[in-house]
Amino acid sequence: MKIVFLAMSGIRVFDQELLEIGLTVPGFVERSKTIASLPSLGLLTLAALTPSHWEIEYREIDEMKEGDVETLGLADIVAFSTFTARAFDAYALSGSLRKRGIYTVIGGLHASLCPSECAEHFDCVIEGEGEPVWNDLLSDFEYGRPRSHYKANRAYDLSQAPIPRFDLLEVERYNRLTVQTTRGCPWECEFCAASIRLGGGYRCKPVDKVLAELDAIRSHWPHPFVEFADDNTFASKRYGHRLMDALQGCDFRWFTETDISIAHDSALLAKMKKAGCAQVLIGLEDPSDVSGVELKADWKAKQRASYLESIKRIQDHGITVNGCFVLGFDSHKPDVFDRYWEFIRESNLFEVQLTFLTPFPGTPLYDRLAKENRLLHANDWRRRTLFDICFEPKQMSAAELRDGFIDLARKVYDDAEVDRRRRNFIRSKMLADVV
Repeated sequence: MKIVFLAMSGIRVFDQELLEIGLTVPGFVERSKTIASLPSLGLLTLAALTPSHWEIEYREIDEMKEGDVETLGLADIVAFSTFTARAFDAYALSGSLRKRGIYTVIGGLHASLCPSECAEHFDCVIEGEGEPVWNDLLSDFEYGRPRSHYKANRAYDLSQAPIPRFDLLEVERYNRLTVQTTRGCPWECEFCAASIRLGGGYRCKPVDKVLAELDAIRSHWPHPFVEFADDNTFASKRYGHRLMDALQGCDFRWFTETDISIAHDSALLAKMKKAGCAQVLIGLEDPSDVSGVELKADWKAKQRASYLESIKRIQDHGITVNGCFVLGFDSHKPDVFDRYWEFIRESNLFEVQLTFLTPFPGTPLYDRLAKENRLLHANDWRRRTLFDICFEPKQMSAAELRDGFIDLARKVYDDAEVDRRRRNFIRSKMLADVV
């Protein structure tokens, strides 16, 4: 029997004008390429859990030609993973396969956020973490009695995590490969649609497991660029220090997402740099607003006053910061764009990511905006790209939000401005080394 693991991860901005801007604005283009070039770590992990008597194959939908799609009909099971923005494409393809007698299953974040909707389009939905139930599904399928819904009754123990099947990848197609070191985040912001929605709380993978996965990657790609596929790698400083101690001297560079609190641990920053950390993406959201209900305000409020100092401290260690800003919070008025611009200029962030507040289905933000009758295109998942407006802002019109975003993006991603930020990073780092 055969399983095809099918990743549908590339996204496309729905708003045509924003898409056209994206063709010339590096911030959009680089983000699009990065997302599209990451393999599905979840599917590779399930592949590693699959018994050896199953034939398995990993495919990226965007790499397949029209004739290749027909070969999916040779599988007994096609297991999907998709971003919400590609959900309709996944639904359509699943429907086509089911008509041909192919059993389809979907798991991952979108399936966990919309299990009932997905059940209308797939034979089986895995809600929540997939590892604890995957072999139950396969066993049930072999005995001819698979269920339509599987959900783990316990949090997955990351000490039991297998090494993902990196050997299934054509690594030359990717600009980075992923390793998960932690799962979840302690802050639970209202708008977040990350792995905290899978349940289980914040957990850390044993360091020896992480090292084994990195060794597996390097057996296929000797000098890889690695992304830690975490929501908040260094939420636990104790774990962060252990992991960085273990990575000292590793000859590869890596990127991760974490929160601003790492700036307060100089010893950890020094270890991160020596361990090959190239960049951290940090959700700054709004660097001055403390009134929004969308954030974990009690913790964020304590950090904002020192954002500029914290960014400088991180970058002075030679680690670039990609600051992620969100536009559209309820407290935002038309002056927000000038505020962001002034902060970005002053901060000397190496990279900047601008996104719209996005109500993903199944999040507290989506539920609140639905109750307030403020959703736009409520069930059009194609617009859940982070670059398309899906709601009515509270203190400005959707048109004002969109126009202000476009104007800010043009300034932030202007070639001369990007060059200025990067030169300032180099200059600041050189001064820090002298001191």
